[in-house]
Order: sequence, then structure tokens, then C-alpha cells
Amino acid sequence: MSTITETKWNSSLYDNKHDFVFKYGEDLVNTLNPQPNERILDVGCGTGHLANTIAQVGAQVVGIDSSLEMITKAKQEYPQIDFRVLSATDFHFDESFDAIFSNATLHWVLDKEAAIDCMYSNLKRSGRLVLEMGGKGNVDGIIVALKNALQKRGLTDKAAQQVWYFPSLSEYTGLLEKRGFRVTYAAHFNRETELKDTDNGIKDWIKMFAVSYLQGIDENIVNEILTEVQDSLYVSHFRNGKWYADYKRLRVVAIKPPTSFK
Repeated sequence: MSTITETKWNSSLYDNKHDFVFKYGEDLVNTLNPQPNERILDVGCGTGHLANTIAQVGAQVVGIDSSLEMITKAKQEYPQIDFRVLSATDFHFDESFDAIFSNATLHWVLDKEAAIDCMYSNLKRSGRLVLEMGGKGNVDGIIVALKNALQKRGLTDKAAQQVWYFPSLSEYTGLLEKRGFRVTYAAHFNRETELKDTDNGIKDWIKMFAVSYLQGIDENIVNEILTEVQDSLYVSHFRNGKWYADYKRLRVVAIKPPTSFK
């Protein structure tokens, strides 16, 4: 019997079929507005595409990610950039950063206070934090359909697990402010996202981003679940020959004040 096992990031599937993650992030780089010689940290750098984009203006970039697979690919693609396997909740650099950038990462971090503390501690005074992550209601349609399929098969423990942290605007900005950040911009917006594979868009999305719900389940059952979920979403998530994911994003810009008691 073959089952889905330990979660590991598939860097090839990520780059080939889910490159929208970093392509949408290119707009966030414009918000960051990196400058030559600035020292910038990319938290959750993935395969390094956006770190490289930032570095092209002459900034000194360090990219960190908890996935060895992603960092290995990043080092292969962009050997001139400093990439390291580090957790967003446990990192320290002797030299602090002018800016910290994070795209599509922080919703994976359930210990959000620890991540915010690390970012604050490693940022220079008057340094800026520019981030985008999944916000409240992100991919609700896909996840509700997946959980229904799991519960239908008696897999209630699988359905009940918490995989992501999708906060509201007020919740996350409140956490930043509590740590000492001054939030200068925040937006929570819909960003329906086209999926590349016109035949298996939802199935591929789940295998890329929600595979932890399927761990330990026989592959035949997994295939049944994936088919059922995708079929159930046809009316709401498929049109004009293309699949879409119901993304809702949270974008925040914050400053570490020049003086603080914290």
C-alpha cells in the first residue's frame, strides 16, 4: 500500500506550475523600493527569484527559508546570493538589516509572535518591513471542499489540523504594533489567481500547498479525494477553460521606530 508521506517542498513543481507566487511578488518588490548598497533580508525566499530581483539594483541580499529543497535550488540558480536554511521563528544576524521583505511566507508560520520578534530584532532603527501573506478567508473555497472530502471518509483528524495562519488586517497589524512596529500601510484584498494546469489546476494546487492534509493516506484514496474536490469546485473556480484559486491577500508596510523602549 502506497501512502503520501512526509511533507517536502517540490521546488520543480513550485517553479513550473506555481510561479505565480513570485511573479505576483514582483509588485511587492516595487513597494519595497530597494536601493543600492542596502542590506535586505528576504524571509521565506523560496527558490530565490525575488531575492535576485532585489539584488539586481545593487542591494546586499540575504535569503532564508526553512526548506532545504528550496534553498538548494536557490543556490543553484543564483550562486552570487547568500542563501541559508533558517526558520522564520528563529534567526539572528550580527549585522542588522535596512529592510526585511517577505512574500507568501508568513501565513505558514503558526508561531507568528516569534516571527515578528525575529524580524523586529534583526531590523535597523528606522528600517522597514514589507510583507504580503494570505489574509482572512484565503483559499476558503478550496479548503472547505478538501475538508468536506476528508470528513466524508472519516478522516476528521486530518480535516481538523491547522496548516496556515490567515489573519485579518487588524489582527496582524495589532501584533506588529504590540511588538513596537509603526504600521504605515495595510490592505486586505481579493486576488483571484489563475492556475497554470487547465486540467488539474486544483489538484496540483493541493499537492503543492496542502499536501499535509493527505499525509498517511493511501494514494488511491488521495486520488479519489483530489478528483472529488476539483469536481466540486468546477462551478465556482473554473471558467473560460481555466482554473482559479480564491486568494485573499494581506499586504503590510511597517517601520521600526528610530527610538523605542522595547
